[in-house]
Amino acid sequence: MKVLVIGNGGREHAICWKLAQSKKVTHVFAAPGSDGISNEKVKSVSIPADHHAELMTFAKEEKIDLTIVGPEAPLVDGIVDSFNCEGLTTFGPSKAAAALEGSKTFAKEMMKKYQIPTASYEVFDNVEAAKAYVKQQGAPIVVKADGLAAGKGVVVAETEAEALNAIDQMMEEKAFGEAGSSLVIEECLRGEELSLMAFVHENTVIPMVPVQDHKRAYERDQGPNTGGMGAYSPVPHLENGWVEQAEREILRPMAEAMVKEKVPFTGILYAGLMITESGPKVIEFNARFGDPETQVVLPRMKSDLIDVIESTLNNVEMNVEWKQEACVGVVLASEGYPASYEKGVAVHIPKINDDIQTWFHAGLQEQEGHWVTNGGRVLLLSSLGKTIEEALSSTYHVLEKQQWDGLFYRRDIGHHVTSRR
Repeated sequence: MKVLVIGNGGREHAICWKLAQSKKVTHVFAAPGSDGISNEKVKSVSIPADHHAELMTFAKEEKIDLTIVGPEAPLVDGIVDSFNCEGLTTFGPSKAAAALEGSKTFAKEMMKKYQIPTASYEVFDNVEAAKAYVKQQGAPIVVKADGLAAGKGVVVAETEAEALNAIDQMMEEKAFGEAGSSLVIEECLRGEELSLMAFVHENTVIPMVPVQDHKRAYERDQGPNTGGMGAYSPVPHLENGWVEQAEREILRPMAEAMVKEKVPFTGILYAGLMITESGPKVIEFNARFGDPETQVVLPRMKSDLIDVIESTLNNVEMNVEWKQEACVGVVLASEGYPASYEKGVAVHIPKINDDIQTWFHAGLQEQEGHWVTNGGRVLLLSSLGKTIEEALSSTYHVLEKQQWDGLFYRRDIGHHVTSRR
């Protein structure tokens, strides 16, 4: 079969990499893809992810059997609806269902209505009312842009001043455009974060293995929120019953709730969780594979990704096989990320052990036979190991062997595990 993957980041590279291993797949196309994603099994097609009509034309001309949408923006813009109207099989949510990620207000209202555990909150479209609420509630408090902001529209404010500044930046200065016209302001949950993704079609839910992401830019979880600086799976200190509880109280109820609301969900349902003293609570829902979570979850998957997707679409909850090994991924990012950063910085990619390690490309392009930066998050090195520590050692052994001019990475990915041991 022929598969089209829409997107060009590290997440899409991981999806293409996994699809290329399937005996059922003859061709994998990535649109727009990238120089790093392309190889003898994956072909990049220079059609931007927001050019829906061109993508549909390509899918029909190439007789694409399945399209997988990687990033959130095309989903929220309704690309799945367009493809489905043309009779093209697509794995992703409709525009209405993608509102779980596209509107934090919609997601919170769904959780409130169906009693899915989450932080208490209020919604504001007025600056002064938002500030008055912050002054009334005090800090710490969380300020979120309602719409899409590439994973950066969340401020965990430890002080009242920080929260008020975040409101100004989002609503007055339009730091995230129209995404910040409305804000969700919620209580600050305490605990550890855990990401749990699942393949979903209507009431069918097939959970993946849990993963922990590191969202802050710098060591010791300092600095601004990013799209993610690294991740690891499994998460041994948080898997003692929490995962089953989250599946039972969060993933399945939300899938069922979407069916009841006549906006059934198809695709990857991502629950960003906080494991609190009273159990898992939802920080956010996403409507697609996480990044960088995908780059450590898919290397652990023994089952054929196509088999899992086909089973999901056929409402069969198959038993997915997973490797016992741990997987760790560390992101190399451009200096200055997630704020402004320079592009065109030369990057040398060292050799790795291909049996257990993979470079996933995110913001690189090839120029005259050399790699140069073209984005905020540039590369992710994923490594398998018998334990988290072994996978970490393998990853950092490669990263620490050379100097990364113009780039930076966190040296404490997985510290929640290593500090306990």
